[in-house]
Amino acid sequence: MRKYFGTDGIRGLVNSGNMTPEIALRLGVASGHYFKSLVGRHLVIIGKDTRLSGYMVENALVAGLTSAGMDAVLVGPVPTPAIPILTKSLRADAGIMISASHNPYYDNGIKIFAPNGYKLSDNVELEIERLMDSDINELYATPQKVGRAMRLDDVAVRYAEHIKNALPLEKNISGFKIALDTANGAGYKIAPKVFEELGAEIVQIGDNPNGKNINDGVGATAPNKLSKLVVAENANIGFALDGDADRLIVVDEKGNVIDGDQIIAIIANYLNNKQQLSGNVVTTVMSNMGLEEYLSNKNIGLTRTAVGDRYVVQEMQKSNSNLGGEQSGHIVASDFSTTGDGILAGIYVLCALIQSGKLASDFCKAFKPYPQVLENVRVNNFSVLKKDEVVEAIKQADIKLADTGRTLIRKSGTEPIIRVMAEARSKKLVKQVVDDIVAVIKKNI
Repeated sequence: MRKYFGTDGIRGLVNSGNMTPEIALRLGVASGHYFKSLVGRHLVIIGKDTRLSGYMVENALVAGLTSAGMDAVLVGPVPTPAIPILTKSLRADAGIMISASHNPYYDNGIKIFAPNGYKLSDNVELEIERLMDSDINELYATPQKVGRAMRLDDVAVRYAEHIKNALPLEKNISGFKIALDTANGAGYKIAPKVFEELGAEIVQIGDNPNGKNINDGVGATAPNKLSKLVVAENANIGFALDGDADRLIVVDEKGNVIDGDQIIAIIANYLNNKQQLSGNVVTTVMSNMGLEEYLSNKNIGLTRTAVGDRYVVQEMQKSNSNLGGEQSGHIVASDFSTTGDGILAGIYVLCALIQSGKLASDFCKAFKPYPQVLENVRVNNFSVLKKDEVVEAIKQADIKLADTGRTLIRKSGTEPIIRVMAEARSKKLVKQVVDDIVAVIKKNI
């Protein structure tokens, strides 16, 4: 069991729990000591999003890293996927992103990337946690070997030039009008720059961060404003990023919202047509059965993992797949990135749209999703799932759905909640199945 790290780094409410300056300092010392023991430059790249507490966390991390003998390069607000690219480009020992992704401003988080650009393995995280809980006085460098901190501007250009290569030279998006919602987050400067340099006209919202408005009614988790903007501006398409720009949600020219499963289908078909799709497409257990059916009809395999983009990426590495993602909009295209990248996914969607010659509304709904119903049940502990009556209720639900659908009952990784989900062709049946399971769980709490 990990004490500090969750499924996506360390995350929490600022100045409480695992997200305090003291924890950030200890993490800096421990991770600095760990990575300094490897062969390399003793250099760490640090980026952040636009939330207010980023300065506090950044300073605490830098103090810890430099005290352990690491040099720290601060690159300011950049998308999360820029960090692994910059880490490899600058031959650094590690990359760190300070962000709580789609969460509100009063949360923050710390993600660490290894020298190869991938998130840390469980074993490395456990070793860093062990060092964090040890006597950190023993991990300090000698006075002569204390590290230095430096700030580098415009390094995001390296990231931009890298991902623009996903658009083939013969493709032209001149004449495209893109409505862009950057969630008042890390992509507010670089995202419009990328699409403008590729030839598109940009209209933008969510581009005025003040430290507290990140993800506040804008971005991938709140695309309503973008939908209205697309229609009002007669845009060809809309792209919504989240606070650290590792998610993408698409809006067609009529204002309809397109989720991550549809985006995966679009990109998979595009790569498959170009004979550039490697291995199975990797998604999580939450992805819609309609996606699986669509891919099967295209003779494309699908592999499911636990929820979390780190598990998607791990499976992609294991099976040599070059496309994976989540319903939430994390899209991993490993030919250009080692983690979810909303801007890169947008470029791929444009490639596919150009190839189709269609309007976004005629193209972006690649498949008809199965109706899904999800209910959250707050519990005292998860042992209720082992009670005979609950086990039997889930069994009976699976019998009712048979081959027409599925149930998914899982424990939340962050709070005492059981998530009960079902999907099938019949929405009425799905609702009935979920209601039955929820009722039995509540009865046995």
